[in-house]
Amino acid sequence: MPIRVIVELQAKPGRRDELRSLIEGIVATQGPSMPGYLGGELYEVLGDPDTLVEIADWESAEARDALMQNPAAAELMAPMLELMAAPFRATVVSRPT
Repeated sequence: MPIRVIVELQAKPGRRDELRSLIEGIVATQGPSMPGYLGGELYEVLGDPDTLVEIADWESAEARDALMQNPAAAELMAPMLELMAAPFRATVVSRPT
């Protein structure tokens, strides 16, 4: 069942643009090869100069979970984590059946 993931990312003060560029680069180069990833969009939060929100679509929760547990994905995300002031918050949603 397709899912949507809403991820809140709080950058360290003044580092939002750097975090955004890094995420955009990862999605551009790695997104097409990530199994189950259907695409997403990145948003800036109005009134909060340090927060981004990504809304991404996945084929299934299992596909996303598999990627998140992949050691290569953790290595890919390491530079993002260095730019973040707090751990990201992800909300996984699906349409009612």
